[in-house]
Amino acid sequence: MQLSKVLIISLPIALTLLAGCASAPPYQRPAIALPAQFKQATAAAQDAGIWRPVQPQDAPAPEAWWRLYADPDLDRLQQQAASANPGIAQAVARLRAAQAAVAGSRAGLLPSLGASGAAIRARGAGSGSGAGTGNSYSLGLNASWELDLWGRLSGAVDASQAQAQASSADLAAARLSLQASLAQAYFALRTAEAQQRLLQESLAAYEQSWQLTRNRERAGVASSADVAQAEAQYKSTQAQLIEAGTSRAQLEHALAALLGLAPAAFDLPATGLLPAPPLVPAELPAELLRRRPDIAAAERRVAAANADLGVARTAYFPALTLSGAADYRGARLSDLVSAPQLFWSLGPALAATLFDGGARDASVESARAALDLATAGYRQSVLTALQEVEDNLAAATSLAQQQQVQTEAVAAAQRALDVVSNQYRAGTVAYLNVLSAQTTGLAARRSLIDVQGRRLVAVNTLLKNVAGRWESAESYQKQ
Repeated sequence: MQLSKVLIISLPIALTLLAGCASAPPYQRPAIALPAQFKQATAAAQDAGIWRPVQPQDAPAPEAWWRLYADPDLDRLQQQAASANPGIAQAVARLRAAQAAVAGSRAGLLPSLGASGAAIRARGAGSGSGAGTGNSYSLGLNASWELDLWGRLSGAVDASQAQAQASSADLAAARLSLQASLAQAYFALRTAEAQQRLLQESLAAYEQSWQLTRNRERAGVASSADVAQAEAQYKSTQAQLIEAGTSRAQLEHALAALLGLAPAAFDLPATGLLPAPPLVPAELPAELLRRRPDIAAAERRVAAANADLGVARTAYFPALTLSGAADYRGARLSDLVSAPQLFWSLGPALAATLFDGGARDASVESARAALDLATAGYRQSVLTALQEVEDNLAAATSLAQQQQVQTEAVAAAQRALDVVSNQYRAGTVAYLNVLSAQTTGLAARRSLIDVQGRRLVAVNTLLKNVAGRWESAESYQKQ
């Protein structure tokens, strides 16, 4: 009697201690050493002390960030892509599956209830009272409930919730990536159109020069070599125009794919106009990286892996299940539901694995490796984010300066062309001088359009790097 009392008292204490041992390790966001400011920050911004270490967290990207470009066509395309892109539909489906997994894991915390019924007609073998044909009927209910002593069930819920949060962040990242890719393809298409328009204007000017050279040849003041050079320049520019048209067509096909359309079903009227890029704040807080959904997804996967490790550890401990059953059994259906025919059972069951050949050890080690992998992936995501922002901060700043210098180069080339053209008409220089000035002018103008397009892409990529929005240091400090 004394021994049974000791067992009754000590069993709850032992179970409590074991439960503490089996719980998942406390989750902490992985630490990573980060600089206090971006390397590409201006000296004034660094001196102001407004740069802060990155602490990524789950935060949604802002809506309609592309409206910073003030381009109605881009707005319309973004809205169309949001509802028709197949990649977004895939991400939505993955999120739904993750949410269903959460509901499935939560169901394990609740008791299960089942019902059964059977009608059997059988004939016994041999002779005597056991021989002959008879009927038997049964109707029953059964219930079971596994007690979550070690946190196996709640750990599975935590893991599935973290995975669902990661899937939600993946959806946000897919939307952000689609928006940035669409904007980039759109800018490339408008850049190709601007090149087309420039080449068409140049062709018109070169045709006039070609005609002028032919007239001068007839008058005996120009050679056939001058005519051939003018023709070669015209034909070469015509070939460049064809190439620009091919690029524009291919980019339009790429836009159609992003919109979820067949290329034949999509047509975008040409404008040849490039939108103006928004100005990049000189004081861009590193805290903006908190909005990146890919970083949030990586962090949530670390949390899920941590919960999975806790679940794997519970395999070392027994499972305690409460079960009960009630059945009516009888030879006649009319007497089935009656008290004498009732059979019932109720009680706990404790099951434990004594030997598994090291399977549990392997499972725990696999879960620990998965946690290390997710942690390393999270840190890599943060470092990659920092690199991307630095790269595109440098590119956006450099290209803004290049655009200014290239604009000045275009103006200088045009002045040179005007002077040489007047001299050629006056007969003081050879046509080769005109040809050289025209070539230099066209190259300068094409380079300017190229720089404008690259600057749009760099700023657009930078906006994607900070999850679609930025604020100045002053607005950040007011938050």
